[in-house]
Amino acid sequence: MNNPNVLVVDDEKSLRDFVRKNLEIRGYKVLTASNGLEALAIFNTERIDLVILDIMMPHLDGLETTRRIRQNSIVPIVILTALGEETDKIRAFDYGADDYLTKPFGVGELLGRIKAVLRRARWSEPSTLDERIVRGEICADLARHEVTVRDVVLELTPTEFNLLVYLMKNAGKVLPHRAILQHVWGPEYGEEAEYLRVYIGRLRQKIEVDPVQPKYLYTERGVGYRFDG
Repeated sequence: MNNPNVLVVDDEKSLRDFVRKNLEIRGYKVLTASNGLEALAIFNTERIDLVILDIMMPHLDGLETTRRIRQNSIVPIVILTALGEETDKIRAFDYGADDYLTKPFGVGELLGRIKAVLRRARWSEPSTLDERIVRGEICADLARHEVTVRDVVLELTPTEFNLLVYLMKNAGKVLPHRAILQHVWGPEYGEEAEYLRVYIGRLRQKIEVDPVQPKYLYTERGVGYRFDG
């Protein structure tokens, strides 16, 4: 993606300026907002490729802003916040965030996460083969980037699609957290087990008849996940 448009949302002007300057000198086009209401006004009128926003802001906080964006967009969203507990991260992901950085953070870490999120947001090139993976009632069409369950087409983000396909390709194997994260999220990741818990939960809601008693996606406690089917 050439010269992505990034929307930076934070009520601290110094942080907005810090992020904006570091992105602009690397070729990003940056718009800024000081709260969620301003952010939504910009988002609804401009082409935005990535949103970076704080949680604790006046007028409309970052979680509610994320929820509203997610009502009609799968644009990547990175949360920047001083709230660093795992429960805070899981809550942000539940609202639809794609990644999470705790303040203070370094420029290198921020740039690495931005590149990774933008990379994941792109669908991979369609397969040159008419490749389909069928496991039970689930069919993944790699050429069309489409998954059907019981003949119903699912609405999946690129990350959800890539995660499900990776698990389906390795059906019957226990895949460790780190292996999944580095394959799907990228080499920058490895310790973010909470990411997987949220995304596996989302997939269960979409593919399982009873997400509480899954037929396909199993948790191997302390190790990783296994796809059966």
